[in-house]
Amino acid sequence: MPMGLAAMTWPVRALLLGLGAAALLGAAPAAAADIAFWDIPRHGGNSFNGKAPDEAYFHALRATGATWARLTFSKWKGAGRDFLIGDADAYRGIPTPDLALLRATMDAAQAAGIRVVLVPLSLPGNRWVQHNGDRQDDRLWRERQYWEQSAAFWRDLAAAVKDHPALAGYNLLNEPTPEKDAGLDEQAAPDVRKAWYARHRGMARDLPAFYAQVIAAIREVDTDTPVMVDGGWYAHAWSFSYWTPLKDGKVLYAFHMYEPWAITSAPQIERKPQLPYPGTKVRWGGQSLTFDRSALQRFLAEPFAWARANGVPANRLVAGELGCVRVWTDCGAYLADVLDTLNGRGAHWAFYSFREDVWEGMDYEIPPAFPAGRVYELRRQGQGDKVPLDSPLMDVIRRRMR
Repeated sequence: MPMGLAAMTWPVRALLLGLGAAALLGAAPAAAADIAFWDIPRHGGNSFNGKAPDEAYFHALRATGATWARLTFSKWKGAGRDFLIGDADAYRGIPTPDLALLRATMDAAQAAGIRVVLVPLSLPGNRWVQHNGDRQDDRLWRERQYWEQSAAFWRDLAAAVKDHPALAGYNLLNEPTPEKDAGLDEQAAPDVRKAWYARHRGMARDLPAFYAQVIAAIREVDTDTPVMVDGGWYAHAWSFSYWTPLKDGKVLYAFHMYEPWAITSAPQIERKPQLPYPGTKVRWGGQSLTFDRSALQRFLAEPFAWARANGVPANRLVAGELGCVRVWTDCGAYLADVLDTLNGRGAHWAFYSFREDVWEGMDYEIPPAFPAGRVYELRRQGQGDKVPLDSPLMDVIRRRMR
């Protein structure tokens, strides 16, 4: 960065860099928190790091062709047990030091020309399982008091960051699971899902009603910032089938794509033999089928069919996460088919993940053959810069960035 630019105050520097990034995109920059940002396809990456990423991190992400990041803060060390929330058992306000770190991280993103969507892994009454002794915390889906606390948290956060120029949206909760252990199988047929929702409408497991309450709280202080909502069952692409669209006009509907997990991830994580893509027959969606590009396209057509039937524009759908374990032999072919399918529909997407400092399993810059153990060993020795970042998997993603 030129010395003259580095010496400027952050609003001026961010403006100049933002204009430069916009010139690369061939369009004027959307104003902070403007739904117009999402009118054209936006491609980015997920930032799920254990420590707040710095400006160099965001510059590296921008160099891939990304224009946005889905940024979670929940893994960062905060003033209380749960970063930014303070305590997911009883929300009482955002700790000042936590908010300062979040804003500094947003400054870093802005300086690199990256817009951010903020997404918590935890909310009051719903602490992330990995921060909860690997136990599911479903108080949010049983006790309405935690709806009130979650709405208060989001109202406070929106009031604090709504004018930040890096802001592109609020993703209210990562991969909610109100259906889990409540009588609905993840692969249930559409009529079964609709019947389940009919039984729970207006109750604590009513995810659309929960979102409506939180959005109403946000709109008390921020009428402009787009709100992104994950579908249920870990943001399953079929989960919107029992919804009617939310009434707020600035909502983005997000789903995640790792399906079928039994092929893309489970064998590698559970140290079982790899399964080929395309060609493996799986039990999926209530039927047995051979998973290939055609099956993948049919699966990903589901949320778009729901949107079309309900008058939701396709540019209000987001594949908020997608990926496969990097050591899987067929990960590149799978990524290519997923991204080509999404690009063919003009969809927004963000690959999972970019330079994650906690887990390397889906870091596509690291070559598939480079062993995970060696990655962690080098990082423990303070030699993380010796981990190679020249994987063909990242080339698959770069070629499909716009």
